[in-house]
Amino acid sequence: MKKLWSCLAALTVWIASATNDLGMTAEVFRDGKQELPYRQAVLHAEKPGKFALLLFLHGAGERGNDNSRQLINNFPDVMAYCRHHEMKIVVLAPQCPKECRWVEVDWGKKAHTMPETPSMPMGMVLKLLDAKCAEFSIDPAQIYVTGISMGGFGSWDLLCRRPDTFAGALILCGGADVKQAPKLVDIPILFYHGDHDKTVPTSRSRDMAQALKEAGGKKFEYREIDGGHFIWKLVYTDASNLDWLFSHKKQVK
Repeated sequence: MKKLWSCLAALTVWIASATNDLGMTAEVFRDGKQELPYRQAVLHAEKPGKFALLLFLHGAGERGNDNSRQLINNFPDVMAYCRHHEMKIVVLAPQCPKECRWVEVDWGKKAHTMPETPSMPMGMVLKLLDAKCAEFSIDPAQIYVTGISMGGFGSWDLLCRRPDTFAGALILCGGADVKQAPKLVDIPILFYHGDHDKTVPTSRSRDMAQALKEAGGKKFEYREIDGGHFIWKLVYTDASNLDWLFSHKKQVK
């Protein structure tokens, strides 16, 4: 038991150290009695022009209320990319409560219908996004989302609920309601899945790629990786994926 507590303490210290190194402030978004912890970075505010905005949605293992765990699993690589490229950007990383999901569906099933209303945490994410667009001078042509696993489901859900908002998306091992594909044909979406994924069926991404193709989508790219569910490192440490994401700007009417 002592060894277990020692390991847990060491993990807590490591997470705290890793998140502190990112230079992100710990914040809580409140709407009535509901709260959503999130981390925020405001990079290169001194540069001219408007901010881009990146929303990161974590996976199931990082749920809770410590406002730290959502920043592991190669999220530091995303932050390092933004800093290295001296991007003027607001980065948001909300944390989903432990008993909730970004999308209240079964991740292991081969299909789902998008819920009519967003989950509580997803509803809070939408309000957080609106609040930050009002708080900062955000370029409406440069709003992006990326997410892993449960956050991949969340990313698809966000795109379907706000198809006119996002300039691009990078989605890993998620799943979507294929009937929503016609809404997404004009959004650049790069999505990945491991070909031996035992947690979220690989068919979820294959089916969405086929649905987008049939709907006339030409701005998406689907890539399969030789591996299982945990492909974050392969994707986020490959700078070309983030190059692809941030190369897109939305045409604002």
